Amino acid sequence: MSTSLLRERILDATAGITIGGGWAAVSMGKVASAVGVSRQTVHTEIGTKAELAEALVIREVEGFLAEVVTGFDGAPDVPTAIERSITRVLIRSEESALVRGVVGAAHGADTELLPLLTTRPEHLLELATATVRGLVAPFALPLPQARIDATIEVIVRVALSQVMHPTGAPHEVAEHLAWMVRTVLEALPRT
Repeated sequence: MSTSLLRERILDATAGITIGGGWAAVSMGKVASAVGVSRQTVHTEIGTKAELAEALVIREVEGFLAEVVTGFDGAPDVPTAIERSITRVLIRSEESALVRGVVGAAHGADTELLPLLTTRPEHLLELATATVRGLVAPFALPLPQARIDATIEVIVRVALSQVMHPTGAPHEVAEHLAWMVRTVLEALPRT
């Protein structure tokens, strides 16, 4: 079995155990048993339980970033791309049993799941912001880069906040964020 396939099987098993019993139910032995390998194999492939949590979070984040990329594909402008991307991200968060479990933990259901959200949060923010920055760059917005970067950071932070504490339907939240960006861009002087 290839290393990447084994790693995915380990992460799938970890997600299943987490969804079924919370992060406290996860042990290297349970993961190994679910995958059909030795505990040492799990340690060799992943490392510690903390590194397992981080790998699970990174994989989930990569799935969300793929939704952002898809939202930007073929978009005629940045506000449309933002609306599509945020809608996709928030729908994915609603459909993800793992995210629902983590959000439930934030509301007191199983505080052992909180490390999945708080593992190096600055890294998560930097990764998401860099991804969006790269997707926005080809649009050549008529703003100083510092303003573009600040706006991207605000949009990313609001999106992450909405994943944790939704305040509306995904398409409504996305439309509001897109409206703000569209309003700013339309207010810029035409050259």
